[in-house]
Amino acid sequence: MSDLALVLSGGGARAAYQVGVLRGISRRFPDLAPPILTGVSAGAINAAWLASQTDRFIDKVDRLRHVWRDLDTDQVFRVGSVGLARNVTRTGMRLISGGLIRAPRASALVDTTPLRDLLQEALGGPDGRIAGIDTNLARGTLRSVAITASCYTTGRSVTWVQGRDLPVWDRDHRISLCTQLGVEHIMASSSLPMLFPAVQVGGLWYGDGGISLTAPLSPAIHLGASRIFAVATRHRTTRSAPDSTGPSPYPPPAQIAGVLLNAIFLDQFDADTLTAQRLNKLIEELPPEKRGLLRPIELFVLRPSRDLGQLANEFEAALPPAFRFLTRGLGTRDARSNDLLSLIMFQPDYLAGLISIGEADVSARIEEIAAFLQR
Repeated sequence: MSDLALVLSGGGARAAYQVGVLRGISRRFPDLAPPILTGVSAGAINAAWLASQTDRFIDKVDRLRHVWRDLDTDQVFRVGSVGLARNVTRTGMRLISGGLIRAPRASALVDTTPLRDLLQEALGGPDGRIAGIDTNLARGTLRSVAITASCYTTGRSVTWVQGRDLPVWDRDHRISLCTQLGVEHIMASSSLPMLFPAVQVGGLWYGDGGISLTAPLSPAIHLGASRIFAVATRHRTTRSAPDSTGPSPYPPPAQIAGVLLNAIFLDQFDADTLTAQRLNKLIEELPPEKRGLLRPIELFVLRPSRDLGQLANEFEAALPPAFRFLTRGLGTRDARSNDLLSLIMFQPDYLAGLISIGEADVSARIEEIAAFLQR
């Protein structure tokens, strides 16, 4: 499995689905050790966990599942009514005054200090590095781990990589940097724009890795993967008829925001997958002597069998009161599919539901998955 990469996409709270997928796989392959791990946004948290834990795959996944199942909103961000009202008021005052009212600038809607504390406790070492990665690299059970963030200062996608014999890439809008990964890198990669504050790393400001990563599979390919098992967090849309025959009402802001966030964070994943599949067909038609540096990439993509945004509607009433009040003002109760809400719904019951769906999806395709992983 020296050429196998596990690629974990973003999606905020929807990354709990990935945990269900990993748990389902671990039951069949308790000692699986993908040598290449890449993650973006909340997927970076899961990738960093797998890279840092030094025991068997089934054991590290089981502990990761407990972390997600026990997670609650106040462990990710502060949701007090006073803090939310202050941030909304500061932003509103600057907007309606054209910037003339010099109210203190709100860096984001919520304070993510609880998430930083959680990651520091779960991943951080005494020197600021993520503990355990060096151990796995020395053992040979890990070759490289890559975490991607978006640099607000330069507008480029930056992939931080830790590992052995690392290549360096520099494209028009995406680059790699070799480094010792720490909690700040994970915080930067998972910082949802406007909702979560940007994170400063090396003097530059970073946000969610999905914003500017136009080729989500590229870090794994650069790192030498010839087989990629990718876990998406958006179900495949169909051309089925709408739920009602009459005209739909005007979409509320929450519905529009959800479509925008999907376009930014998740649609690129599908586009890159399609590009990889087309390139594979092209490479297969070329004789070996004309392929140059091109090589086929075997790809297996697992995505949710259910619409996780629609599922979020069932748990909306359990949000913290102040936060629920704010999101309802954006029309979350009127949204057909709450993709916006699903990103930030760190509710135990919703997360448990996502984990269960992930396990069920693996069970339904376990023979296909096993055939791919055993090649």
